[in-house]
Amino acid sequence: MEKAIYKRIILKISGEALAGDKGFGIDSDVLRDIAAQVEDVRRLGVEVAIVVGGGNIWRGAPAGERGMDRATADYMGMLATVLNAMALQDALETRGVDTRVQTAIAMQQVAEPYIRRRAIRHLEKGRVVIFAGGTGNPYFSTDTTASLRAAEIEAEVILLAKGKVDAVYDADPLLNPEAKKFTELTYIDLINKGLGVMDSTAASLCMDNRIPLIVFGLNKSGNIKRVVLGEKIGTYVI
Repeated sequence: MEKAIYKRIILKISGEALAGDKGFGIDSDVLRDIAAQVEDVRRLGVEVAIVVGGGNIWRGAPAGERGMDRATADYMGMLATVLNAMALQDALETRGVDTRVQTAIAMQQVAEPYIRRRAIRHLEKGRVVIFAGGTGNPYFSTDTTASLRAAEIEAEVILLAKGKVDAVYDADPLLNPEAKKFTELTYIDLINKGLGVMDSTAASLCMDNRIPLIVFGLNKSGNIKRVVLGEKIGTYVI
């Protein structure tokens, strides 16, 4: 009998992962595969909350650097995460997985507002909860959202699913084939080495609240379940 080592998790899915090989938008094959993997994890009795990025549609920081008002650019990025969350909700519910989307920016026609106690109640009832809209504030990344929500709902771990890499490296493995892969790291190493896995705000929040992070790739179907079962893949950060 397969047994998960975690009871409640935050799964952070980047927008780039949802784009797949297309590089932009949502790859329907990737979406269906992620939904199938989440369904498998739910069957193990794991409570699953998901934080989605929006980089496959819009990235606020680069737009701010090109002259757009940074706050406006970030709010646009938050809206992009809602599009991804709705698409993922649809893919999950097509498979019969009861799902709720909660947004940090109120838009009651399409999603619930984020309410911590309600989110926890959904998880306890076996529903998958997707957190969209970032933190609701500009200048904060969706990695910070994942760290914040993990602390709020008392998740045991954050699973950081990447689309193109399978772990943390000391250089970009897509550009440097000699890049060294890390199997374990501390948050201090992550910050001091500037490894770019998540921003320093998110890393500090995880470190302060002692929330472990596992960075792994979505390049192989079933990896989410493997991590939840305790298989050593990717990079473990504590």
